[in-house]
Amino acid sequence: MKSFKADYIFPVCADPVKNGIVTVDDYGKVISITDENNPPAPGAHIEHVNGVIVPGFINTHCHTELSHLRGRIAQGDGLISFIKDILALREMRREDILEAAKAADQEMYDNGIVAVGDISNTVNTVDIKAASKLYYHTFVEILGFLPERAEAVFNQALETLEQFKPQPSSVTAHAPYTVSKELFKLIKKYSDTGHNLLSIHNQECEDENKFYRYKLGGFIDLYKHLNLNIDFFKPQARNSLQSIIPLLTNRQKILMVHNTCTNLKDIYFIKRFDRNINWCFCPNANLYIEKRLPKVELFVNQGLNITLGTDSLASNNKLCILSEMRILQQNFPSLSLHTLLEWATINGAQFLGVDDRMGTIEAGKTPGLNLLTGLDGFKITDETKVKKLV
Repeated sequence: MKSFKADYIFPVCADPVKNGIVTVDDYGKVISITDENNPPAPGAHIEHVNGVIVPGFINTHCHTELSHLRGRIAQGDGLISFIKDILALREMRREDILEAAKAADQEMYDNGIVAVGDISNTVNTVDIKAASKLYYHTFVEILGFLPERAEAVFNQALETLEQFKPQPSSVTAHAPYTVSKELFKLIKKYSDTGHNLLSIHNQECEDENKFYRYKLGGFIDLYKHLNLNIDFFKPQARNSLQSIIPLLTNRQKILMVHNTCTNLKDIYFIKRFDRNINWCFCPNANLYIEKRLPKVELFVNQGLNITLGTDSLASNNKLCILSEMRILQQNFPSLSLHTLLEWATINGAQFLGVDDRMGTIEAGKTPGLNLLTGLDGFKITDETKVKKLV
């Protein structure tokens, strides 16, 4: 067994423990959490560390298979330009793709991440995930905006899903602007019959809402660029999120990712429906692509379940949940460390269904232990670093 004594332990599920001591066994299972007034058994070796011990981080949105695009896409050109660059640059030697994905997996481990909700369009990462120290849930992502292609692309996604089993995995829609109504219905029918977590890119730019409301804006140019005839699509007179909510299952947890342009009317609209909606912020990616952040306070004020993600190395300089927390702390100073830790740990664990073993520091769990140093009181600063202890 190992014991660590820190300035504070943040179990997340309970109040911080000052001068706390956490003891784990050789497998990382928490044996006890106590303080200096109630030390572990006499003779137990206690390692003293300066800083705050927190649970391992949960990254609910990543694309490890795009890790080879690190530094290859210009920042700040907007989502539509970003999509074009992804399509133009993502093909590479498979050996290079696998090497970059494996390095990304190690980078997340080193940065204290213990579980990942990962988007896949291919089977490239199957073996990497099987051998990883991290817990992965793979979202096999479906894209198909042409109604006549719905059944074919859905069946192809099911074939990809089979390659990931028995690893935790599910099929999901990519985004409102790449999935037809017919394809959404096929995904809903499949999701209604068994366990199938959903993760959907949502309202990353104003053009997405403009397209759904008026059939105008930059997406018209994107479809022309892709040689897609979208004469079938009729403007919906409402935002993209409001348009697709009725097409989603009420029997699965759903993660809406990015939400850069989600507004209060969208949230009120969703509350009229019986849907289990969770929200994921990837602030560094939002700044990288669109140079803007979501209206975070709006989500906080509505008491919504929020998680954090890194997105891919095509849209981020690192895969580090602490880095995402730092950006949020800098731009929304009212956010407490406890709130940010909930987003970074237990909320993501609950969404992925691993909160019985991760997300909080509790006896019997194996959450991983991270040490945060360089805090200003309980505020994250430029000097704050994360070190994986267990």
